[in-house]
Amino acid sequence: MAEVSVVLSDAEVESRLESLAGWRREGETISRSFGIRYHGGVALIVHVADIERLIGHHADIDLRWDRVRFAITTHDAGNRLTAADFDLAERIDAIATAHGAEPL
Repeated sequence: MAEVSVVLSDAEVESRLESLAGWRREGETISRSFGIRYHGGVALIVHVADIERLIGHHADIDLRWDRVRFAITTHDAGNRLTAADFDLAERIDAIATAHGAEPL
């Protein structure tokens, strides 16, 4: 049987956001942008995608010439926020740091 994702309350979301500098809530999504040149952004995205494949959870990713934006929600939970979203956000932060991306 597949694991059911537990939707977080508004208070839980706000509490978790306090420990994730730079991430902000946009409805039922959390998002963050990083400054990085295009080819560096491609490398960053490939690294993130590799981790996403392993954990089975994916962000929506927008690549521009000088930045990358990640937006996360749990599709299997009706596009609501779950603990898995915050776990992925922490992983993205670590990967972005390793790639020298600048917080925006």
